[in-house]
Amino acid sequence: MKKKSSPGSVDLSIKARQCAFRLLKFRLRSEDEIRQRLKRKKIPADIIEQTLAFLKEKEFLDDGIFTRLWLQSRLRRRMGFKRITRELKDKGISPEIIQRSTGEIKKEYNEEKVVLDLARERMEKLKNVEKGKARQRLYAWLLRRGFSPEVVFDAVNKICKPII
Repeated sequence: MKKKSSPGSVDLSIKARQCAFRLLKFRLRSEDEIRQRLKRKKIPADIIEQTLAFLKEKEFLDDGIFTRLWLQSRLRRRMGFKRITRELKDKGISPEIIQRSTGEIKKEYNEEKVVLDLARERMEKLKNVEKGKARQRLYAWLLRRGFSPEVVFDAVNKICKPII
C-alpha cells in the first residue's frame, strides 16, 4: 500500500523544483547554492534534499561540470586560480572537486604569460602615475585578481625597472 503524501508537502515539492529550475534557467549553480536559496525560501530540509536528489538524478545539477565551466569562464576573464578557488569554495564546492578540476586546467594554462600581458596593459593606464606608486598599484591589482605572488612579482619586475 502506497503512503499518501500530504497536500502541503506536494505543493512545497513543486515550489522547490520551480524555484530551482528558475535559478538554473539563468546559469548553472552548485548544489550548495541551490540548497541555500531554497532554505531562504523557508522550504523544509527534507524537501530540499528530495529536490536536490531529483535534480542530480535528471542531470540538471553536477558540481563537477559546474566547477569546470566556472573555471573556464573566470580564466577567460583573466583571473588567477587563488581567486577562482576562493569563489568556488564560497559556492560550496568540495576541495576534492576544485583540486581535480584546477589540476586538469593548469596543465594547459600559462599563468606567467597571462600576468605579463595584464601587467603591460595595466601599466599603460598607470603611465602618468609616479613609478613607485604605479608599481605598488600594479602589484596589488594583480594580487586581487588572484594570481600567485611569485608570478606577480616576476611580471612586475619585468615590466617596471626595479627600484633601488
